[in-house]
Amino acid sequence: MNSIHDMGGMHGFGPIGPEADETVFHSPWKGRVMSLYRAAGFLRLWTIDGGRAMIASLPPATYLTASYYARWLMGLERGLERAGVVGADEIAAGRSLRPAHSRPRIMTAANVANIRRSSFEHPAPAPARFKPGDRVRTLNLNPKTHTRLPRYARGKEGVIEAIRGCHVFSDTAAIGAAEDPRWLYTVEFSGLQLWGADPDPALSVSIGAFEPDLARHERARHRLCRDSVR
Repeated sequence: MNSIHDMGGMHGFGPIGPEADETVFHSPWKGRVMSLYRAAGFLRLWTIDGGRAMIASLPPATYLTASYYARWLMGLERGLERAGVVGADEIAAGRSLRPAHSRPRIMTAANVANIRRSSFEHPAPAPARFKPGDRVRTLNLNPKTHTRLPRYARGKEGVIEAIRGCHVFSDTAAIGAAEDPRWLYTVEFSGLQLWGADPDPALSVSIGAFEPDLARHERARHRLCRDSVR
């Protein structure tokens, strides 16, 4: 999905200014949005990747002019409407207009107290294709649906930095398809590889990349062939 959310490497958005002793939420409504998002997630109507995709698919003008938690709220509204929990007319009215749907999972105070970060790691269906130190090239993908491979890192040469286990494949989970567990790696790229000659030569960027988005780099493959001939 080549949507406006994929801002890595784009110019014109200004510097990021960290705040000293920054508050968690700058306005009370932002905390409420996060709470609503967590409560809706408890219904298990979509995956975390599906939630990301709903936000990423907002119209570009809406996405760029909305604040971070405003995007969360609009993504939440989209998800609840698609799941049939609320109607567009109820969202516009800001209140329920019909009897609530019966849902088997209701978040209680006890559930909130026991919330833990979920693990998306699964048993591996096959051994990992790559190991730390391997040179790889990301595929040049332009899917119409959600992908976790950022646009600026497609078709680029990098090095496997670490293996992070076998996890739910974001690209299929985002569209409600099978979890399709795949190996996840940390891949390091030089700034020169990503941005050309302009950045600091010492700059490097590491990203998480799934195995289907990676291919062994041709130079490394040719070297292996030469070594085997010798």
